Amino acid sequence: MTTMLATPWFLPFKPNPEADLRLFCFPYAGGSSTVFHRWHDYLPAHVEVCPVQLTGRGRRLGEQPYTRLPPLVQDAAQGLLPHLEKPFAFFGHSMGALICFEIARWLRNQGQCEPLHLFVSGRRAPQLPPTDPATFNLPDEEFVEELRRLNGTPQELFLNDELMQLMMPLLRADFELVQTYACNAEPPLTCPISAFGGLHDEKEVREDIDRWREQTTASFLLRMFPGDHFYLNSALPQLLGAMAQELWRYRGARLRWNMNAHRWE
Repeated sequence: MTTMLATPWFLPFKPNPEADLRLFCFPYAGGSSTVFHRWHDYLPAHVEVCPVQLTGRGRRLGEQPYTRLPPLVQDAAQGLLPHLEKPFAFFGHSMGALICFEIARWLRNQGQCEPLHLFVSGRRAPQLPPTDPATFNLPDEEFVEELRRLNGTPQELFLNDELMQLMMPLLRADFELVQTYACNAEPPLTCPISAFGGLHDEKEVREDIDRWREQTTASFLLRMFPGDHFYLNSALPQLLGAMAQELWRYRGARLRWNMNAHRWE
């Protein structure tokens, strides 16, 4: 039996020390660990849902948010290492997809274990070049219009000027982190990847999400769900149902990392 150690990086809403697998969940730009607060209700009992709490939000509101991905990856990975004594998987939506992908590569490059499974959502494959101009440095009015267009910001935030001003630095920092990201050419991962997207997402389209298959030598699954970029809000049961199907294969698996073979056995 193992329990999560005290750390600012992870916040299990329902600790499950008997779980066979930990699912670390990484939020989208502007999102926090609360995005995942209901997930344990939909996923198999052998999965411990471990939301990642990034700086600048939640209990870490007083900490500066990252504006570049490499230092975030290194710091978050260091915080993750003590919790890798049992099998684990990653999920990330949009910005979170880039974060968990790069943490998986960081672990591989450090001779550590890769996740058993990588779930990426609402994000084109990382090797594809950006197609849109940067928006993180737009004037406030134009930046807010961009937020409206993406349809992921609660409407009450737009109606509260004080709250919007409080959130603006975090949102700009997250957008800057994503829009300055550059994917280095490296060998593909060896873990399975499942890539998800919204059928009506005008920015992250099926063809670009499908290119995640190039980032693994293992199995690959592409699933598209009804909804736009934030389909995970409107189609949450369908999304978690698809994830549960993949996670069931690890039920009861008392796996250990073989450092010499670089795989779970």
